[in-house]
Amino acid sequence: MNVLLMAYGTPYAPEEIEPYYTDIRRGKRPSEELLKELAERYEQIGKSPLNEITLVQALRLQALLNLEAPPLPKRLLGLIVAAPHYSLRSVAEYKEKVEAALKALPEPIHFVWVESYEAHPGLIAAYARRLEEAIWRLKDPKRAAYVFTAHSIPVAAVERGDPYPRQVEKTAELVAKRLSLPRFQVAYQSAGRTPEPWLGPDINELLRQLREEGYTEVVVQAVGFPADHLEVFYDLDLEAQATAEAVGLRLLRARSLNADLDYIQVLKDLVEAAWLR
Repeated sequence: MNVLLMAYGTPYAPEEIEPYYTDIRRGKRPSEELLKELAERYEQIGKSPLNEITLVQALRLQALLNLEAPPLPKRLLGLIVAAPHYSLRSVAEYKEKVEAALKALPEPIHFVWVESYEAHPGLIAAYARRLEEAIWRLKDPKRAAYVFTAHSIPVAAVERGDPYPRQVEKTAELVAKRLSLPRFQVAYQSAGRTPEPWLGPDINELLRQLREEGYTEVVVQAVGFPADHLEVFYDLDLEAQATAEAVGLRLLRARSLNADLDYIQVLKDLVEAAWLR
């Protein structure tokens, strides 16, 4: 069984930031101001562990699959571990690049995609397990809010029918139902620095609103990000945490799935199910 495991990656050295940022902006070079801002964010978090986490995910998935599944030549399955939810700005762009590469090959390869897995029972259970850990740390559950976050996307994509927000909401709904949460909300983070409007509510705006409504604590789970990286460490652990402290909220973040075996089992299930299609 041949699996192409994909995640966007992260720059390591300062000189890698500009080409990385230019690529995620679809070839448009960022301004010096934006470059400086991104460099400062990486400096503040120390280092993004995303590349290492993705490598461990691949090795553990390979080990599980090799126990049961023989390799199948000229067949390839694509799985994007960084994105459980389909979006025109993420999964669709991965597909475009892979399909362009496939066309350049001398011989055709049968390619199968796992486009999304927002409602996979194992994924929901893994998220719920980690959210429950955070809930146990609450001081006053009656005055606590529960917020699920994901990366924002341009509103224009949603208007074109992008299923992304519906899938994010589905994941949040299933996790909340599994834990019988009395209430929950979905917020977005990491919006791009472009003039166009991006999907909200923004997590920082929601935190201010929750405090005005009388909540004293908030548990945040980044269901759009299986692995720790810049958007988790900076946008949630630093920026959102600072916002919460400024308005008088205690913020607890549920830990990420990373390369834990319960998540690797989810990936294995997805690969095997897709292979039977």
